Amino acid sequence: MTVANVHDIHYPDDVKWVYHDCFMLGDKGYLSADVQQNLFETAHIRAEVPYRLNRENRKRSSWAYRCFRKRIETVFSQLNDRFMMIRNYAKQTCGLFTRTAAKIGAMTVLQYVNFCNYRNIGYVKYALF
Repeated sequence: MTVANVHDIHYPDDVKWVYHDCFMLGDKGYLSADVQQNLFETAHIRAEVPYRLNRENRKRSSWAYRCFRKRIETVFSQLNDRFMMIRNYAKQTCGLFTRTAAKIGAMTVLQYVNFCNYRNIGYVKYALF
């Protein structure tokens, strides 16, 4: 994840010196073949990016990748909608970190409650019913 003031295309320049021999899930900002090839040649990082529907040499993503990507998008959406992650009135950095950690912790607890009750962990809205 990148910070808001850094453009997505600059993130691989930092990643390739820290990580190696791994798999990276990217957004459409990493669609360029040059960026993906540079990541692989420099650090053996394979970038998996969802291709656009109108691309001529588009390949269909694997089932596992689509499920994993959907889970990530769902969790971000739930953090934003249910826990109002974007609306944060912290005055200092430590307050921001504390509130963010509390919201992520609450999300994790609700997912764990669903897991213990043999329910789908994504249904955090009804976890305590």
